[in-house]
Amino acid sequence: MPNVRNLLDGVRRLPTIALAAHGATALAFVLLFARPARLLFDAWWNDPNSGHGLLLAPLALWFAWKAGIRQGAGPQRALGIAMLVAAVLFRYAADLAAELFVMRGSMVLALGGLVVYHAGFRQLLHWWLPFTLLSLSIPIPEVILNTVALPLQFTASKIGAGLLKWRQIPVMMTGNVIRIPGHELFVAEACSGLRSLTALLSLSVLLGALFLDKWPTRVLLVLAAIPVAIIINGVRVFLTGFLVYFVSPEMGEGFMHTSEGMVMFGAAFVITAGIAWAMGLVERLFTRGGIAARTEALA
Repeated sequence: MPNVRNLLDGVRRLPTIALAAHGATALAFVLLFARPARLLFDAWWNDPNSGHGLLLAPLALWFAWKAGIRQGAGPQRALGIAMLVAAVLFRYAADLAAELFVMRGSMVLALGGLVVYHAGFRQLLHWWLPFTLLSLSIPIPEVILNTVALPLQFTASKIGAGLLKWRQIPVMMTGNVIRIPGHELFVAEACSGLRSLTALLSLSVLLGALFLDKWPTRVLLVLAAIPVAIIINGVRVFLTGFLVYFVSPEMGEGFMHTSEGMVMFGAAFVITAGIAWAMGLVERLFTRGGIAARTEALA
């Protein structure tokens, strides 16, 4: 493992004072951000809307390791210290105000400050994917969740009811309650699609980094994931109503309902991956076209 050997060789070459400074920095980070880190892990472990952080955080570390340190990286002490001071101020101000999102985000800012202090701002840009994934692992504030969840519930209800009507099933919809003969479907907050939307956005960032080269197409892929998640969730509501009406009421609850959600999220991921693949083809076609045009102009 060359990366491990290089790291160990670099550590051996460090003078004792430098090792002590790095150790003190690590200890200070742990002492300052132990509470935000614990609260963040608790959210990942216990909150279904934040569980994707258990996957994104290790992926962020792995991608940072794979990307390594860019050539010519140099420290920017002043900017790094400014970012670290801001992170500490945000951490304690958020703690006083009981604002969890800012408190957790201060850890990411502090990590960015350490990177800039030791390797410069260009290294931070070099590690854009790990830091983006780490930022996406921070749970969305409750105020935003409550604001977004209800419109998503209504949208999923409308799509599901529309598809049920298309299949000639009598439907009466009131808000996020869908009534079909003999049954009543309630599109709860857990079924709003917010979990699948946040997870799919994170996966689209990852797919864009792996398969796309240009920033505009990566942004387009992330934007395309939003309607995909919304439509697929509406189809899930339709499928639940269809199975409840024609098969059994048990299809709308418990294990079967959860299984439907997993299958539909898998379908959303496949669709998003297909969009990423198509965008990659377009990128390569334009790149080849540009190269051919430049070659003809030179000839």
